[in-house]
Amino acid sequence: MTRLVTGTQKHKLGVVADTQMLQGGSFVEHLVFESALGHTALARRNKGVLALTFGHVSERDALNMLVQSLEADHVEPLPNASARIHSVSTGTDPLVDRLREFALGQPDNFSDVFVDLSELTPFQRRVSEACRAIPWGETRTYSELAQAVGRSGAARAVGSVMSHNRVPLIIPCHRVVAAFGGLGGFSTPQGTAMKQRLLTMEQQAEQLC
Repeated sequence: MTRLVTGTQKHKLGVVADTQMLQGGSFVEHLVFESALGHTALARRNKGVLALTFGHVSERDALNMLVQSLEADHVEPLPNASARIHSVSTGTDPLVDRLREFALGQPDNFSDVFVDLSELTPFQRRVSEACRAIPWGETRTYSELAQAVGRSGAARAVGSVMSHNRVPLIIPCHRVVAAFGGLGGFSTPQGTAMKQRLLTMEQQAEQLC
């Protein structure tokens, strides 16, 4: 069932979606939903994922961070807060369902999910794609990822790309760690505590397989 509400009204079905046609024909959509990893916001443009943020205590916090992430990279704006939105029931958006299952420990590399990397430089795209290739339950150091893209010695540059990753989980920057057992950074409200939580969750699920 789908019902229309205003942006300030509460929803009961778990996912809030907002869409808008921008100049040039681009179709922008954002979703706000809750999972075991907290409130999550997702932006798509023409079905390509633009940004994802999670671990928030409220829908408002998740959406605000989503907007900040896109604005920081000068990406087309999301629909404004007064736009009409609609709540949709679980099962109507496959990616949302998969992200919720992931949050519960279900292995998923999201390798088939199209991510819009059009604003990134060629180097940033190569790093992001190499990061996506890291299997569930495994990690790579920043140096190893630099080597994977043919830029040995560029660990710091790789770290910068990961710190600005707009699509965590789908581009699994939590699997990229510092050398000698360090975690490195992680840009969620819980910081490295969330990074450790994700790595532990994946390692435990891997042991059960």
